[in-house]
Amino acid sequence: MCYEVHTFRNGPLVREKKEDADEDGLRDLSGGVSKFAKARPDKTFQAIVKEAYVYCLNDIGLTPKQGIELIDGSVASYFSDHFSRQLMAGIMVQDYLGLVPKPSHRVEGGGATGGLCFQEGWKSVASGHMDVCLCYGFETMSHVQTWKGNEFIALASDVSFDYPVGGFYSGYYAMMVVRHMKEFGTTVEQLAHVSVKNHINALYNSYAQKRMKIGIQDVRNSPMVAWPLTRLDICTMSDGAATVLLVSEDGLNRIEKATGKRLPRVKVTGIGRGTDAMRMADRPHQSFEDFYAKNSLPNEQNEDSKAHYRNLWERGFRYPGIHSFRAGRMASKQAYQHAGITDALKEIDFVELHDAYTSSEIQTYEDMGLCRYGEGGAFAQSGKAFVPGVDYGLDLPEEPTCPVNPSGGLIACGHPVGATGLMQAVFAIWQLQGSIGKHIGDDKLQLKGAKRGAIHSHAGTGTYVSVSILEKEG
Repeated sequence: MCYEVHTFRNGPLVREKKEDADEDGLRDLSGGVSKFAKARPDKTFQAIVKEAYVYCLNDIGLTPKQGIELIDGSVASYFSDHFSRQLMAGIMVQDYLGLVPKPSHRVEGGGATGGLCFQEGWKSVASGHMDVCLCYGFETMSHVQTWKGNEFIALASDVSFDYPVGGFYSGYYAMMVVRHMKEFGTTVEQLAHVSVKNHINALYNSYAQKRMKIGIQDVRNSPMVAWPLTRLDICTMSDGAATVLLVSEDGLNRIEKATGKRLPRVKVTGIGRGTDAMRMADRPHQSFEDFYAKNSLPNEQNEDSKAHYRNLWERGFRYPGIHSFRAGRMASKQAYQHAGITDALKEIDFVELHDAYTSSEIQTYEDMGLCRYGEGGAFAQSGKAFVPGVDYGLDLPEEPTCPVNPSGGLIACGHPVGATGLMQAVFAIWQLQGSIGKHIGDDKLQLKGAKRGAIHSHAGTGTYVSVSILEKEG
């Protein structure tokens, strides 16, 4: 059941049933990103969000006063109260933007917080509860020293089991990639290809925190954090914010009436979520038959793929183990089904995914079905995930097929946790609107003819994962 939302000065009021409201008319209209940086001492977290919010409005020709009139409500996204040392930080942003007493709620889901926020905004509009929903996410991580920040982040592991024995995230991901290397022969050079790609992409992204031209040896020679992961294999803590405006058909009409112009549209055609056990030791070992019944993708139903997987199981492989993110696979599977996608590599033009570690990008290639399990390292080295026309200084045997993290990803852009998933959405919107050059001052990262993209947000050791599909609308 859906309802029409009539907006008045004191917020939205449900007035009457609206039978034909559904997600088919739901669109991303605009987005904004603040500069991501190691520290933003110049502004409070509220002001950093406003930086992204005002950009989002200006991009479609609205003033903040018009935004207050047109926006029905919001979803707030931030990972930890500890970094801002402020409970209820979301409502402080809501007040700062002038959006009280309109409805809002805060979303938290570890590293997937921003991606979950995007999907909660989608649900607010798709349900008919709102016609114009603002999603905003932020984190100010510079307020604590790095060791303390790592401790806060480690609280996203089981504090009764993993955390007391020294669990921290670089250690977890090092353990996972070592297992990936043993299972599949993944190499440190393949990991380094991801770092080189994402850092060089960020050279052309004015919002990115780490804009560096590096090579394979630079990655391997940087300080070791947890073998085989070096400092250049790992994202950094950051200060930053991002905002996305989601609208229904009615909301779009209201905004276009206010601006007096037709605005470029991007539709949300699929969302998916997956979960897994917090403790990696609790993750099961499924049989070949269970994997095919529950976790396989449509493009894996052919005999060649079945033979590939049967061979893995005969060699002792078990799924998901600690080398694969089952939550990522299930989020992808659900999103693809929702969007009508049967072969991701052929039907998606780009992906912005959660590369907190180079290893997790490689693992996620496999989870999202860009290649089969066991082939992620080779995919990273192949050239298929690179941006056409960018000089990486690498000998890549194949042409780009589905660029991954053309923005530079978390590794190069930075990782202000509550903002990250929304930052991915903003860059996806700009890609599909064909406006990368307009927004970042360089069109080198603009993918010609991009019609469909995916964003992927990931928490913990693959505990929460969200995947959303966005498409250009003619």
